[in-house]
Amino acid sequence: MFVRRSIGDVAFSIMNYTVLLVLGIATLFPFLNLAAISLNDAGDTLKGTIYVWPRVFTLENYSTIFANEGLAAAAVRSVIRTVVGTVLGVLCTAMLAYALSRREFFLRKPFNIILIITMYVNGGLIPFYLLVKNIGLMNHAAVYILPMLIGVFNVIIMRSYFEQLPEGIVESARIDGASDFQILFRIVLQISLPVLSTITLYIAVMHWNSWFDNYLYASRNENLNLLQYELQKILISSVNQVMSANTHIDATDARRTNPETIRAAMTIIVTLPILLVYPFLQKYFVKGMTFAAMKE
Repeated sequence: MFVRRSIGDVAFSIMNYTVLLVLGIATLFPFLNLAAISLNDAGDTLKGTIYVWPRVFTLENYSTIFANEGLAAAAVRSVIRTVVGTVLGVLCTAMLAYALSRREFFLRKPFNIILIITMYVNGGLIPFYLLVKNIGLMNHAAVYILPMLIGVFNVIIMRSYFEQLPEGIVESARIDGASDFQILFRIVLQISLPVLSTITLYIAVMHWNSWFDNYLYASRNENLNLLQYELQKILISSVNQVMSANTHIDATDARRTNPETIRAAMTIIVTLPILLVYPFLQKYFVKGMTFAAMKE
């Protein structure tokens, strides 16, 4: 049945579609621009004015990156770190958040206060470096997992989500003889997929993008080098080639690479895995983000 719409409704719809179109373009343009730069000739990129399509198409930038012998092994380590770190991080975050969400936990308030204080007050990089060194985590694979096992912000989000769940569900399970671990893993987590997906994506992205801890704590052990750190070394090498070209040394090789195109190709490489995972979590991630925004 055809329904006539008022001029105000039509104008409102046009405004909505216009705003969404502008936001969509603003969101996609940076990524398309990086993809175009990464697929453009390094020397030609210096001329600028590349938008969403490469002017001189080439795969040389990606060839330069993938020519690195240790890149494949570093990628495998990054995947292992991301998977292990995410699973353990979500598990520990969920257990701590569940404990802090229970009103009968007599240390609930002191622990909440301590956690919030750590968000605003910390010792800084040097004391943390000394702590990692003194407990024997230097040049050890555990340095990638243990220091990032618990994130206070993630705990607060998950705790708040657990607190708004119906209390009767937990009480019914406890009356039936279920332990706290059974209640958490068989009931609470089963109905908390939105917040679990959100925290999972937060932690996974953090582990996948991390390279500074590799540089600080494990750079002396090449068997622990991660993908991000190897890419960072390639970028530094590209910058050095440009500096050499400025002093008329090895100018031919310098024209084949450009820090801007290498950086763009690196960004595409490290972003694609997250983009491939995100669609599987999108349904729950949006709900979890909405809840987190309401809590904020």
